[in-house]
Order: sequence, then structure tokens, then C-alpha cells
Amino acid sequence: MPKEPKPAEAMEEEEELEDEEPQDAGDPAAQLMCNPQVLAALQGRLDGMVGSPSGYIESLPKVVKRRIKALKNIQLKATHTEAEFYREVHALECKYHKLYTPLYDQRTQVISGQYEPTDAECEFTLDDDISEDMKDKAQIDEAPPKPPADMDENTKGIPEFWLTVCKNVDLLAEMIQEYDEPILKHLTDIKVAFREKDPEGFTLEFHFSPNDHFTNAVLTKEYFMKCTPDEKDPFSFEGPEIIKSKGCTIDWKAGKNITEKTIKKKQKHKARGSTRTITKTVQNDSFFNFFNPPAVPDDPEAEVDEDVQNLLSADFEIGHYIRERIVPRAVLYFTGEALEEDDYDEDEEEEEASEDEMEDEEDPDFDPKKAKAPKGGKGKGDPQECKQQ
Repeated sequence: MPKEPKPAEAMEEEEELEDEEPQDAGDPAAQLMCNPQVLAALQGRLDGMVGSPSGYIESLPKVVKRRIKALKNIQLKATHTEAEFYREVHALECKYHKLYTPLYDQRTQVISGQYEPTDAECEFTLDDDISEDMKDKAQIDEAPPKPPADMDENTKGIPEFWLTVCKNVDLLAEMIQEYDEPILKHLTDIKVAFREKDPEGFTLEFHFSPNDHFTNAVLTKEYFMKCTPDEKDPFSFEGPEIIKSKGCTIDWKAGKNITEKTIKKKQKHKARGSTRTITKTVQNDSFFNFFNPPAVPDDPEAEVDEDVQNLLSADFEIGHYIRERIVPRAVLYFTGEALEEDDYDEDEEEEEASEDEMEDEEDPDFDPKKAKAPKGGKGKGDPQECKQQ
């Protein structure tokens, strides 16, 4: 039966549709990509690859895998060269520390009141600019702040300098208890002594004036570092690592040890039902527990309890922070200026971490099980990286 002729309008519409048809309409791949169901299935497949190995490396021919091994040998040589670089950095740091030391000694003399700076030495124009800016922001009727009750124009040095520094730093303030403060008022200086090799590391020295709690003039905390790639896992090398720390014995005066407390407990006899009271000495929260860190097993393969691991990580972070930030810039932590800069650093680190996470998720060979947690916000290869082996 002959087909009915199409109306003229229908034919015109058909011609318009044919004109709008894409040029690659004959390409099967292009047609599939235009199919919503195909796109949805493809997206699901891609989503499934995120966060898991794609198997790409395993699928490569043997000859290509062979060349990859050659590249890894090159990378291993580069890792050992990197280790040598950090060893030289440490040696350079030790060299310049000797140049900083006379400046730190001058600082101590001013803080303690042994030396009164001259008028010329007290001129610091940046402070004048800041003062003028603060005056503009201050209210006209606002009264000027009063000095502490125990200070006047005859006060020597800068009282409670290091206690104020420690209380201004959250990392340390969390450790300080109310009963620690009378002792920390006697903290006259914090110094760093570098160990150049065998093994590398540094010692923190806390200097105290005579006080009612212990007889030590100096309390020390040693940190031992490693700057050699692990033989079994050389590519995990990220620069010098703090591997353990060692405290010191505090010679407490009788009845003055604030790191311990005595508690009383009642015990009931299971058979007779009688009760008795026993006394037990337990550890008390105190800043001075910092000088009694958990012991690190000599065997690197030994498992460390999670709570102990957390304590060690916190200890390494604190030691590194005191050495790297607080001692070199103590006056800025006293005034609070360094704290503002640290806040900016944290914002930058959080932003970088977010970008790294996005890159990892987009990597089809990324394996979350092998991913390492960030260590204190430090980037890979930072010579001050602190972590537990």
C-alpha cells in the first residue's frame, strides 16, 4: 500500500532537525557519550575507582616494569643524597646556633635584671608606630592600664617572663596546673644545646632560681634524632626524625613533689566482709611530668600502646616547638605577636591539607590504607619533622 505523502510543514521540521544533527553523529563513541544512561554508568565506574588502586601498574608489560625498578634505584640514590643534605643542614644549624648564643645570653641578662639596656638599645621605632595605631583605636575616656601590683618603676628585669611565655602558648598552657605556677615563676631561662652527631639531637635546658620545691638548678630534656633512611622502607624518609627523648631526675624536697599525689581507697574482704583503707601514690597532672617521658622500646619492631604512642607524639611535638619557635623568638611569645603569626601558619596548613586530600582522591592509584597522617602540619621533607619510629 503506498505511503501517504507527508504534509509540507512536517517535511520542513524534519529538514530543520537534520540540519541541527551534530557533525559527529556517525561516531558510535560520541553517540554513546550522549546517552544519559551510559554517562551515569561511566560516572559510577569512575566513582568506584576513587580511593582504591586501579591495577594499572600491575597490568604493565614486564619490560616496562623492569624500567620502573630502574627508576626506583635512581630514587633510592636520591633519597640517600637527601639524607646527606639534611645532615649538612643540621651541621649548619649547629654552626649558627653558636652565633645566636651570645644574643640569647644578652636576653637573659636583661630579663634577670643583671643588665640595664641603654636608651639607644631601647629605641624600637616599630613599637612607636604600633602605639600610635592603638591610640587611634582607643576610646578617649578609656583609662590607661595599671601595672601589676607587685611591679613599679623600680622593678628589675622582666618578672615572670618565661612563665608568661609558657602560658601564652596553648601547647604548654595545657600542661600547666595552678600549683605549677609558683615554681615556674622561678624559671629564669630556657636554652638549647645541640648534639652534632652519634646520634644527632638536642637538649632543652630549663634554668631555675632557688625555690622551695626542688634543689636542681637546671632540668634537662634530651631528644635523639635519626637522619638515615630506613633500610626496609627507605622511601618513607622525610628528613630528620625525633626517635626518643630522655628526661632527668628532679630532686624534690620533702613533701614538695607535685607530680605525685596520695589517694585513699577502701577494700572489702570477699569472705569476711570487712573493709580496710589503703593509701596509694599515683601520678598527678603537672607541667613537670614533661621531664619524665614514656620509655621508647629499643626494638623498633616492638608494638607501642596507643596511649603511650599519643604521649610520645605530643612530647616530640612540644620539644620541637620549644627548640624551633619559642627559644629563638621568646620575646614575641611574651608579647603575643608570635601567636598571631602562628594562627596564620595554621590557616595555610589547613588549606594545603585540603588540597592534598583532593589530589589523593583524584588519583586512581591512591590507597588510603597506605596513606600517612599529617605530622603536626609539617610538609614532606621538612628538616624539623618529628615522629615516632
